[in-house]
Amino acid sequence: MPSGVRIPPCPQNMLPKEKLQKLYKNGLSMIEISERTGWKYGKVVYWMRKFNIPRRTRSEATYIKRNPDGDPFKIKNRLNKDEISLKALGLGLYWGEGDKSIRNTAVRMSNTDPRLLKKFKEFLENICGVKKEKFGYYLTLFNDCDEKETIKFWEQHLGIKKEQLGKIIRIPPQGKGTYQKKSKFGVLNITVTNKKLKEKIFEMLNEL
Repeated sequence: MPSGVRIPPCPQNMLPKEKLQKLYKNGLSMIEISERTGWKYGKVVYWMRKFNIPRRTRSEATYIKRNPDGDPFKIKNRLNKDEISLKALGLGLYWGEGDKSIRNTAVRMSNTDPRLLKKFKEFLENICGVKKEKFGYYLTLFNDCDEKETIKFWEQHLGIKKEQLGKIIRIPPQGKGTYQKKSKFGVLNITVTNKKLKEKIFEMLNEL
């Protein structure tokens, strides 16, 4: 509490606990609560402590600011037979091919096989409840790949429009051999940036 601020705990000065909790839970900071309600900042701080309302970490506050309407996903728990198979397949694909870096907050998978990526996308949409607008797509091409032909290929197989693709990266061919057949249409990266979603997927992997 700021120095010099003293709020006597008498009934007429008491803030309604339910309202204070609701405003804070909805993502407002204590300063924003003060500005919205007209309550003095010191009074808000005092009653937050008095009611033992848990304070958010900086990371949690940032997450709420980025997702004001709540989590942009909803894990489905009651699954039918086909959904159980899809969940197992999606987790297996992520275990083998996905980005498992703890520091990176994105759920990310890159591959040259559109069938593999399509199934992983179905897992994120149907099992994890990720909304279509939350997906990001990034394409990496070798210098000898035809860009128009490659974009058309991914449009046909994953329903991706050119305007949905982020920056297209071109790199020199890597070595010799059969890479040209495997990477004729580049490497597509599917990304959903959400820390909580990645944590949930890790939890599901640990349950296997």
